[in-house]
Amino acid sequence: MGNEVYLTRAGFHKLQDQLESLKTTERQKIAKAIGEARAQGDISENAEYDAAKEAQAHNESRISELEGKLANVRIIENENIPSDKIFIGAIVTMQDLDNDEELTYMLVSPEEASYEENKISIFSPIGKGLLGHKAGETLEIKVPAGILKYKIKKIKRP
Repeated sequence: MGNEVYLTRAGFHKLQDQLESLKTTERQKIAKAIGEARAQGDISENAEYDAAKEAQAHNESRISELEGKLANVRIIENENIPSDKIFIGAIVTMQDLDNDEELTYMLVSPEEASYEENKISIFSPIGKGLLGHKAGETLEIKVPAGILKYKIKKIKRP
């Protein structure tokens, strides 16, 4: 995989939006906070100034990180990925064999993982356990809380 960052088109746009917000809105807020802290006089023991400078360093670090990721993005919908097996970008519907619950997850890169959106990282225990399997298979996935048993019902691509 190298330095490549695999994202869906939506994930790519989300990172672009985050970067734009950090470069504009956040930079302006931090610059204002630094200016206000400086106006209070002596900055050698000024907690507000120190906090604002720390926020600035964190913001610039995040900007640099996002720029690096965006420079190495590969949109996964353009990839030639088999649709009969679970790989990044797959939407997997499976049956939890312990409680008979049906679950649907999309396997994504860590940058796009979101529990609220049912997007799990391919590097998470469940993500790793699903990779390469086909519909109809029953599998056991070891997670920190124990062993999860699933039957893969359906695999599709967005």
